[in-house]
Amino acid sequence: MAPVGQPRVPDVVPATVRDILVLDTNVVLDLLVFEDAATARLMQALDSGAAHWLATSAMRKEFEKVLAYPRIAARLQPPGKSHGDILSRFDRLSRLVAEPPIVAVHCSDPDDQMFIDLSVAHQACLLSKDDAVLRLRKRLAALDVVVQNAWRKP
Repeated sequence: MAPVGQPRVPDVVPATVRDILVLDTNVVLDLLVFEDAATARLMQALDSGAAHWLATSAMRKEFEKVLAYPRIAARLQPPGKSHGDILSRFDRLSRLVAEPPIVAVHCSDPDDQMFIDLSVAHQACLLSKDDAVLRLRKRLAALDVVVQNAWRKP
């Protein structure tokens, strides 16, 4: 039986499937905290099971830490947005997987390396708005990783 809140992602996914996603923290903030209109299609795809978001416990911990930043915490004040609710949505929409090995493609921002490593390990589409990650598009493409700054089905 799949863990609670994570029933939709199959255990084995063909490497050619590009609906397997890794979301960096800024994309997750846009999706879950800011509810940016640019993420509406992504949310619909995740909710429907048309796309599958992979994360690690380190990614969840980083997101939880960022939620406590004063500027972010202030955005949680409107009714219906609590720290716990946001983390529950993270847990419901993502599938936690094992920490992957570090890959040979290194990001100039060490905080983003975990997203690259996970994307390579699962040949997932990496969604990031971080310039350091976006500059690695060609190198990651050689490893069958698509890098996008917004979700669109490749």
